[in-house]
Amino acid sequence: MKWMTAEERDGHPAEFDAGHLVEGAGLLAATANVVMQLARPEVGYGVVESTVDGAQVMRHPLRRWRTTVTYLAAALLGGPAEREACRRLVDRSHAQVRSASDSPVSYNAFDPELQLWIAACLYRGMTDVHALLHGPADEQTADALYQAASQFGTTLQMQQDAWPRDRDAFDDYWDAALTRIRMDPPVRAYLDQLIRLDYLPGPVGAALSPLNQFLTTGFLPAPFRELMGLPWDERDQRAFTFLMRLIAIVNRLLPAPARQFPFNACLAALRARVRWEAATRTPPAG
Repeated sequence: MKWMTAEERDGHPAEFDAGHLVEGAGLLAATANVVMQLARPEVGYGVVESTVDGAQVMRHPLRRWRTTVTYLAAALLGGPAEREACRRLVDRSHAQVRSASDSPVSYNAFDPELQLWIAACLYRGMTDVHALLHGPADEQTADALYQAASQFGTTLQMQQDAWPRDRDAFDDYWDAALTRIRMDPPVRAYLDQLIRLDYLPGPVGAALSPLNQFLTTGFLPAPFRELMGLPWDERDQRAFTFLMRLIAIVNRLLPAPARQFPFNACLAALRARVRWEAATRTPPAG
């Protein structure tokens, strides 16, 4: 599978194989990335106060998980039709996510600046997972990966020119953005529930919760780890590094379709939906 920028689709020859950016093993860092995103108060309260029933992970974990995986797959591997279809689906939920008069902070899910923050968190998480599974990227791959990550924002409402122009500019943006993160009690309580996997059936959540907390803490950069009050020492880091090396070995042995599951399955379902909608769309009169 290939990812191409709009300029490349218009005739430039460069291509970047994005298939290894959407490997199922990357979902091990999913909770950590949610913690990062919600550390921005406008995003955190937007999620905690949301009344969109279908987006409630505690009520509909499978639906929320499928929507998120589809969005990530469409952003990195989809074409214009898939990204547009995904944008419409997300817009339906985001249209209802606005702060009320009594909200602690003002927020709007259509705010491009907040979407830039979401895309930035996803990029940081993606690069960390890529390094752990495949080793450090060379300069050319790192630049291509960075440009690919802009699709996380442009698949929503963020304009392409809002994405920092290069990785150095991103580092400046990231350092400044970290000064705006905080973790208020309602948001931390919500994230604690996610880390404990409270949305899963009791015995399942209880069995997997310690592993999820370990992985979440390991994937979190130090500032976010400190906001959540999650302890981590050198022994934990050695155990995390060892575990990720084992996962990387297993991941390399899997055939590509197995490595990319469930992203490939969700993208296939989205493409089928796009084809069905195109086939059943009523042509304009006249």
